[in-house]
Amino acid sequence: RMPSCLLKLTRVVLSHKPWALIILIFLFVSFTYIKLFWDIWEDPRSRGPPYGLSAEISCAHYVPSPLNIAGGPSPSAGNVFFVETSEQTTPSYLFSCSVESAARTHPESRVLVLMKGMAKGNTSLPKHWAFSLLGCFPNVEIRPLDLTELFSGTPLRRWYLWPLRHWEPHFLAVLSDACRIVLMWKFGGIYLDTDFIVLKNLQNLTNALGIQGDDVLNGAFLSFKPKHEFMELCMQDFVQNYNGWVWGHQGPELLTRVFKKWCSLRTIKSMNCKGVNVLAPEAVYPIPWQDWKKLFEAVSALELHKLLKNTYAVHIWNKLSHGTKLEIPSQALLAQLYSQFCPATYAKMKQD
Repeated sequence: RMPSCLLKLTRVVLSHKPWALIILIFLFVSFTYIKLFWDIWEDPRSRGPPYGLSAEISCAHYVPSPLNIAGGPSPSAGNVFFVETSEQTTPSYLFSCSVESAARTHPESRVLVLMKGMAKGNTSLPKHWAFSLLGCFPNVEIRPLDLTELFSGTPLRRWYLWPLRHWEPHFLAVLSDACRIVLMWKFGGIYLDTDFIVLKNLQNLTNALGIQGDDVLNGAFLSFKPKHEFMELCMQDFVQNYNGWVWGHQGPELLTRVFKKWCSLRTIKSMNCKGVNVLAPEAVYPIPWQDWKKLFEAVSALELHKLLKNTYAVHIWNKLSHGTKLEIPSQALLAQLYSQFCPATYAKMKQD
């Protein structure tokens, strides 16, 4: 026989059918959602080895010049980090160029590409030309991005584990913002967005970030020593002043407001303040985001040299430029950058 308490509950449910149905549906959907994302975020037992980069293409063809890496990366050289926070595992030409240009300009550093879409525990990469091409560079490593492990021991752990976080409109961008400041605080080194083309070695830019223009700092490039107090303040501000519904609030706006407090400033200019170096726009953002179309305009070799004379890397503003057709080969500024600084990727572009 049915227990009395269950019988009473059944009678109540039957007497309020519409509301009961709504409540049951809500509870079922909530439980399913939380179970799904808890499984996704479950902390793995081990980090696992890096993926093997099997070069299924001819490295001699794609890497025409010697890499000059005699003994591999130097343990004393800081790592260069790239992060892919989406499930994407089919790198674009620009992605490949970013990693290749960093590998060429930092032959004594490990270039670590952390990708959320890589299956943990699997040591083979998906079949894709970019992974084969990057396999030609002995200092490049592709690793799975273990977000639970990355955020552990930081103020961002509880922020990340909230089950409904994924529904925020700018979640992937905010997740990328979170990863970079935690990487810099935990490990130090250099962080770059996957839409940079690197022209020069960045290792001498220590505890540095760049002005993108209009009194705003940008975190697409960061270079810091591990456990730096500025990065610790950025993590604290990330949680205390969190707003995932406003584009850039956890990115450029966060870095800008923390630096203004750090130095008691109202406006930001190129300077060194309390051990943090703010680089002039031409260092890593020579093309302002408002002028991104200039990347697709033809320039002479002399104009290109003048434009990039004091530049370490060029940000391509992929969020704005990704749908624009680039003629290969051509005298377009971006085409010339590909040709000079990621020639293996450029060769693949021409072949395709």
